[in-house]
Amino acid sequence: MNFIINHISEILVAISAVVTAASAICALTPSTKDDTIVSKIRQAMDVLALNVGKAKNV
Repeated sequence: MNFIINHISEILVAISAVVTAASAICALTPSTKDDTIVSKIRQAMDVLALNVGKAKNV
C-alpha cells in the first residue's frame, strides 16, 4: 500500500499512456473488435476517475 501511495503519480501516468496507446491503435486499425476493448477500458477509467452521471464526458 505504501508503494501505491508513494508512486501514485507514476502509476497514473502509466495508465494514461496505456489508454492513449490503445486509442491510437484503434484509430489506425480498421477492425471494430479492438475498438470495443478500448471502449471497455475507457469506461473503467471513467468510473475510477469518478466521471459518472452528469460529470461523464460525452
